[in-house]
Amino acid sequence: MPPPLRSAARFDIVYRTLADDDLPFIAALYASTRAEEVAQTGWPPEVQQQFLAQQFDAQHRHYMRHYPDAEWLIIERGGERIGRLYIEEWPSQIRVIDIALVPASRGLGIGGAILDDVFAVATAARKQVSMHVEKNNPARRLYVRLGFELSADEGVYDLLLWTPGNGEAG
Repeated sequence: MPPPLRSAARFDIVYRTLADDDLPFIAALYASTRAEEVAQTGWPPEVQQQFLAQQFDAQHRHYMRHYPDAEWLIIERGGERIGRLYIEEWPSQIRVIDIALVPASRGLGIGGAILDDVFAVATAARKQVSMHVEKNNPARRLYVRLGFELSADEGVYDLLLWTPGNGEAG
């Protein structure tokens, strides 16, 4: 079940289940989150695009294989797709597998509002919220501000954990 639209409602957000015809959108969304990083390689644009497509495919297959009970949600605003939210509920926590917004929707408070709604579900269920985040992910500042704390250093990724009662949200 998608999180309730308590905080995200003010942004006219709705969630719906990912459909096969959303794959080009989520591939482009993934590319938008990595384009700046990949551009630094100096590779020709077509090689960058091929690399990003390959990385998206690998990530998508990994998520589907390792999170069989997840909810694969498309985030829409005003009838337009603006992001994705992948979550899976476990006995003691809700795992945010992935949350991503298109560039025009970043930095507006939408991501924080969506996570606040996830926190509301976790709080009601007396569960923590966890996510893996790359150390250099710009959204990390938001996650820390919302009350996520480092749970484990896993090399390139850190496991962050939010506990009801920590931070501003919930």
